[in-house]
Amino acid sequence: MSEWVRVLGIDYGTARIGLAVSDDLGMMAHPFETVPAAKQEEAIARISEVVAERSIQEVVIGLPLHLNGDEGPAVKGVRRFTKELKAALPDHLVYHEVDERLTTKTAMEKLHQAGRNEKNSKQIIDQAAAVEILQDWLDGQMPVEIPPPPEFS
Repeated sequence: MSEWVRVLGIDYGTARIGLAVSDDLGMMAHPFETVPAAKQEEAIARISEVVAERSIQEVVIGLPLHLNGDEGPAVKGVRRFTKELKAALPDHLVYHEVDERLTTKTAMEKLHQAGRNEKNSKQIIDQAAAVEILQDWLDGQMPVEIPPPPEFS
């Protein structure tokens, strides 16, 4: 990434929406919040608040592709949600769709390694999946080779 930007990662689900945010340097994803998705207008209103409060400039939303890479009905639901989200959020935001295959599984494995089980992870699994989605995208934005710091004289 040439400039540091604040990015919001979204793991959309019909029951819950996981949110993750980047740090101020745009290098690390952090869990932020789980938003109930049952009332979509309220969910979009909350996400709008987060965008304003955190000075978000880009949004990364996961697409639940099939394992073979094909799109299914769940992708249509995400795109429908994204369309409604775009209508409610500022025009300057940049959106990125990313493959989210296996992010929930990876997130659950990491939570298990941290000593959590499925029952006590239910409230944060969507945030953890959003972290995986956002971190994968952030990693893809980093230069392949980090230049050495300038020499001081």
